[in-house]
Amino acid sequence: MDNIVVKRLLRGIWVIAVLILIGLAFYWLIPLVYPFLIAWLIAYAMNPFTHFLQKKLKMPRWLAVTLGLLVYFGGAFIILSAVVTRSVKELIHLTQSFDLHIEKWKLFFTNWAQSDGIQNIIGEINKFIQNNPDYQHTINQNINRTTETISSMVTRIVTGFLNGIVNLLTSLPNLGVILIVIMLATFFIGKNWERHMRTMTGWVPLPFRKTAKDVWGDLQKALFGYLRAQFIMISITAVIVLIGLLILGVDSAFTFALLIGFVDLLPYLGVGTIMVPWLVYAYLSGDIRLGIGLSILYGIILIARQLIEPKVLASSVGLDPLPTLIGMFVGLKLFGVLGLIIGPVTFVVISAVNRANVFRDLRNYIVNGRLH
Repeated sequence: MDNIVVKRLLRGIWVIAVLILIGLAFYWLIPLVYPFLIAWLIAYAMNPFTHFLQKKLKMPRWLAVTLGLLVYFGGAFIILSAVVTRSVKELIHLTQSFDLHIEKWKLFFTNWAQSDGIQNIIGEINKFIQNNPDYQHTINQNINRTTETISSMVTRIVTGFLNGIVNLLTSLPNLGVILIVIMLATFFIGKNWERHMRTMTGWVPLPFRKTAKDVWGDLQKALFGYLRAQFIMISITAVIVLIGLLILGVDSAFTFALLIGFVDLLPYLGVGTIMVPWLVYAYLSGDIRLGIGLSILYGIILIARQLIEPKVLASSVGLDPLPTLIGMFVGLKLFGVLGLIIGPVTFVVISAVNRANVFRDLRNYIVNGRLH
């Protein structure tokens, strides 16, 4: 009996060790081979199109892949160029009107500081200092400390922003090299797609091929489905914001809609990161019409997300809304913003592995020494 327990314990340790080694291998290898993984994903996405060109139009495989590269990368470049061009034009317009906004803010704060309530508070503080001269040194120290804290915070923000610009500019050559590597790798992978797939299939032992196929089917749904769901949600938010801002007559509506759409990926706050300060400022600055319009627009966005997001995620990723929410929350706590993708995908991977009876087979191996 003891011998059986020892064997089960050793097999369990062996399974855990193999899983840890696989996890470490992914952790070490992904930073080295990620351009080729991206190239493989692009080639996978292009394969139906290149297969159509090859079968229907009788094109050679290399020509079909080349045309696919031109269509996919060219289309992405055209869309990105159009978005950047429109955004730059609106940002220039926004910058030109920025001085006017600064004057409004200066006038607003000047009027606020000269209001009776603030002047009364300042008068009470002066009286307190005159009646309690011992506290003047402490108050001055606290004011100086607060000023230094704000100054250092502003310095860190400005320095971080400038360093980000410098890092972006210095990384452009490296990004160009990576893009070239991805394009070349996509061409070679797509050109010999069938041979590469046979090679990858050959790496999987025959008894595990059905299991690997089942797991890969759900992984496809997770990886591509979740990205599709996020793209749908960002697009819906951006379109709602764009229509709302155009109705309100806001300048640079396209840029604001694009920015708010991407900010919508942030956890908890999402669009509120921009919308709430904006509508508060609109009320404080006396633009009641804009404030009411932004409030209504913000409410519409929140309601639309609450109604659409669980259904979109569930249908795209294959998860019910509750596990999706749990996965997003746990992923956020463990991995930050990236965890919003990692969490639900991990749930799908676990579900796929379970449906493929991997856990059952591992248990049988640990208990009985055989997979089935």
